[in-house]
Amino acid sequence: MEQKTSLQPSAAFMAASWVALLAGIVAFIIGLWNAEMQLNEKGYYFTVLMFGLFSAVSVQKAVRDQLEGIPVTPIYYGLSWFCVILCLVLLTVGLWHAELSKSEKGFYAMSYVLGIFGAIAVQKNTRDMKAAETAARRDKGVE
Repeated sequence: MEQKTSLQPSAAFMAASWVALLAGIVAFIIGLWNAEMQLNEKGYYFTVLMFGLFSAVSVQKAVRDQLEGIPVTPIYYGLSWFCVILCLVLLTVGLWHAELSKSEKGFYAMSYVLGIFGAIAVQKNTRDMKAAETAARRDKGVE
């Protein structure tokens, strides 16, 4: 008997992914809102957060496309990874030189990493759900 594996992520993993994404983003933004720093510094950290979220999703998509045999140009793949690394470097350099307590720096670093992880997990779940829907339609002969 042939056993089919489901691509559909569990509800618990989907919920945990969304909680991680929202908790990371909301915590980071609330931290910025309450921080005693100039507006240009807040803008810097906010931009690094948004750029990091986008680049992490882009890497996840590029890696997944390659695994599924979908063509990905080397320049896009390389730029995606470069952007993720750049975001981490920019956050590290910014926090290293910021006039913040070590606990505040740790808070920003951890909420940033949580948000990035959440973005990757939500993207993965979205892609898995779409693949499961496509497979289900194909199995029913609906395509």
